[in-house]
Formats: sequence, structure tokens, C-alpha cells
Amino acid sequence: MTETDRGWAPASCTLPTAERPARGAEFDDLFATGLREQQRLGPTLLRWRLDPAAEAAARDLASRETQCCSFFTFTFAADGAGVTVTVEVPAGYASVLDWLADHAASHLTAGAGCGCCLS
Repeated sequence: MTETDRGWAPASCTLPTAERPARGAEFDDLFATGLREQQRLGPTLLRWRLDPAAEAAARDLASRETQCCSFFTFTFAADGAGVTVTVEVPAGYASVLDWLADHAASHLTAGAGCGCCLS
């Protein structure tokens, strides 16, 4: 199965195919080590609660992801207890957000070190 089949990288993604497994591994690492909670607020809106220690990595990853997949909007809000990341996509990319939410949820269900990967 390719990344496109899984909803990970739509045709509009400009990240070179060879770099996609490494990017997927970065999301895996963020989910496995920093994700504390996820809420699906609507078909095009997702919210993550991250450990404060994951903020810098999450901001860097989100910035790079929007460079190749400009349809993503990541909004960050930090407080003393953690970091909230709101992820939004246009309606035409809801299936990409579905896949991302499902993958993040698998890390919450299995806990850190679940052994799954995107590559």
C-alpha cells in the first residue's frame, strides 16, 4: 500500500516521495512520545493535547508539513500543563485528516512504543 492509498500524502503534496517515510516517522515519534489526548471537533478539525516537552518538535514538524502540504493549518496554544495543537484542513482533504487522526489514536490506544509506523 502506498502513502497515497492510506490518505497520508495526497497528489498535492510536494514532499519528495523518498522523504515521506522519514516525515511519517517524525509524526510517529511525536504521537508516541508527546501526544496525551486527541479530540475530533468536526470533519475538518482536530485537536491534540501534547506534553510541553514536545512543543518545539511539534512546531518544527508542523512548519515543515505546511511547506509541502499547504492545505494544513496548525494552530498552537501553550499553557503550563501542555500544548494544544488545532489541525484544520479544507473539506476536500478531510480524508487526510481522518487518516492522521486514526493513526494518532492508535498511539493513544497502544501507548508509547506501539511499534507501528508510517513507512
